Amino acid sequence: MNVTVESLAPCKKLVRVEVAAQEVDQAFDDMIKDFQRQVSFPGFRPGKAPRDMVAKRHEKEIQEEVRKKLIPKAYQEAVETHKLDVIGKPDLEEVQFGRGQAMQLAIKIETAPEFTLPEYKGLAAKRETSEVTDADVEKAIEMLRGRETKFETVARELATGDVAVVNYTGTVDGQPITNLAPTAKGLTEQKGFWIQTEGNSFIPGFAEQLLGAKAGDQRTVTVDFPADFVTPQLANLKGVYEVELVEVKAKLIPALDDEFAKRFETENLEKLREGVRRDLENELQHKKHRSVRNQLVSELLSRVDFELPEFSVATETRNVVYNIVNENQKRGVGKEVIEEQKDAIYSVANTSAKTRVKANFMLRKIAEVEGIKVSQDEVKNRVFQLASMYEIPVDKFVQDLQKRDGIVEIYDQLSYEKVLDLLETNAAIQDVPPGSLEPEAQ
Repeated sequence: MNVTVESLAPCKKLVRVEVAAQEVDQAFDDMIKDFQRQVSFPGFRPGKAPRDMVAKRHEKEIQEEVRKKLIPKAYQEAVETHKLDVIGKPDLEEVQFGRGQAMQLAIKIETAPEFTLPEYKGLAAKRETSEVTDADVEKAIEMLRGRETKFETVARELATGDVAVVNYTGTVDGQPITNLAPTAKGLTEQKGFWIQTEGNSFIPGFAEQLLGAKAGDQRTVTVDFPADFVTPQLANLKGVYEVELVEVKAKLIPALDDEFAKRFETENLEKLREGVRRDLENELQHKKHRSVRNQLVSELLSRVDFELPEFSVATETRNVVYNIVNENQKRGVGKEVIEEQKDAIYSVANTSAKTRVKANFMLRKIAEVEGIKVSQDEVKNRVFQLASMYEIPVDKFVQDLQKRDGIVEIYDQLSYEKVLDLLETNAAIQDVPPGSLEPEAQ
């Protein structure tokens, strides 16, 4: 077999493969014998039909089976012989194929980028010396109390701290708000809508104008949409709402005592505080590690530049777009808003994807240089952890992974984690006071 490799671009190559006519003919002969053994003809015992009759009757099928056998074999041998690190699917063009002649293939492929690793040990990073305080613990416990809060309908005037359940319609200059902002249907009309009377819940200044009302009361509420309002078409405009107070709901916040603590499977309030402190300390340590590792990767990326395979960037961009859209939908952002912002979403996703892809190639190369390996047991343990976390039966979770090549993703994640451990262990880390780092470095 003769193979030549031509570089078309930094990550693109043209592989030309030629398989000798003798090998092609041998493949045809072997396939005809296979068909002889399998097919049946009237008047002949199974497997005894004449060779020429089989070859003529099943010419197209035989040719297709030989093609299926020879092409993948030739491609794989070419990749292995020239040690090509192929990314994505090859684009194959069959130049010549048939009995009595050499098979010729032209295959366009994308390959992993070639670059020289910069020094990756001793990278500089900063780590804040922040600690969990008593105030942090109490704040977390108050959040737990908030989650356990219940709401009870009461027959009295709405007071600060209550929740108002309302029906409303909103206008700007006498027009429905959707005339100005077609996607803002929720700002135009709602029924059974809950509004907190504390803070700037919903629209600033809205809830305060309902205080003192009782269930069944009607009120006209005027608001000034702020300059940075989430719906930009309404910024700095005045809105008028016709509001009906349907219910007044009082908050029932649980007392901070041992009975409250037992809801979280702890003996008493002191044990709850100890558990919350441990959780906060673990979270803080994780945040510090993440900050340091992000800085190390950022520094590593700044030390070398190289072209990225289009396939890898496109695939990762799709993944990032999916995650952005999914997060927005969870936050209640409508499809219309997402569609309006699709170009901006793609731009952000593409930039993020390029950074991720570049980092992954660099981490993979460090793993190769350092001889970092991931065992099957490590992959299995991670699969079990993920299946448990997502509450999916392990067998089904594995099947889902196999459909999208997810096992390879898990292997890569574990490998990258080990590389990041190596980078952090060998880093020059400087401890700095709390609040010294920029938010993006956290």
